[in-house]
Amino acid sequence: MTEDVTTTRAGGVQSVERAFELLQVLAARDRPMGVTDLAGVSGLSPGTIHRLLRTLVDLGYVRQDGNRTYALGHALIRLGERATSGLAAWSRPLLEEVMADLGESVNLAALENDQVVYLAHVPSFQSMRTFTEVGSRVPAHSTGVGKAMLAQLGERAARSLLDRTGMPPATGCTITDPDAMAAELSAVARRGYAVDEEEQEVGVRCVAVPVLGAVPPLAVSVSGPRARVTDDLVARAVAPLQAAAAAIAAEASA
Repeated sequence: MTEDVTTTRAGGVQSVERAFELLQVLAARDRPMGVTDLAGVSGLSPGTIHRLLRTLVDLGYVRQDGNRTYALGHALIRLGERATSGLAAWSRPLLEEVMADLGESVNLAALENDQVVYLAHVPSFQSMRTFTEVGSRVPAHSTGVGKAMLAQLGERAARSLLDRTGMPPATGCTITDPDAMAAELSAVARRGYAVDEEEQEVGVRCVAVPVLGAVPPLAVSVSGPRARVTDDLVARAVAPLQAAAAAIAAEASA
């Protein structure tokens, strides 16, 4: 068997680049795709796509559905978990700086399998503080970090995700109407940050910003008792959160 090791002008292996291009195309869509669709988006020939998919399916990085469409496979979850655990450790000093600056708890979260999963948490030194368990999962629609990440997906992809998960109320403040959430996410995208107004937990307020360009989507947030997370603190929190998010984005893309 002859191994395809054609190199690109930049010195990379062409077949590897094409395989990752297919993975990125599948990751950008909210539904499985057939070979014809993949060829139309990627510009690769159907024959090349068939060969690459055969290998990716065998390795578990792509799954084939019964109707000859393809989606990301579960083997990617293990890679993502290892990557995000390393990122969480690397980002902790950045989160600690934000906590020291603002005096409230700071979180790093990712959007995985349609849910928010918390990767890192730096608790406030104050006696009355919020606490988030690393590894815990919550719905995206009821959290600041979730809304910050949903706003980066675009309305169609965000609505599709919320159709899959539903929008159950966590508190009386949770947004449960898809159209109201679409308007909220549009506002989040315009101003660059999201606010959780006691939507996940009564008495707790949160401000969150996205880590732009991160795959999977990431967000960082500051949360605390509503009495302390005032409008003034929300305004002050945006800049340090965005600085931390920019540093995390640079590391995540390195």
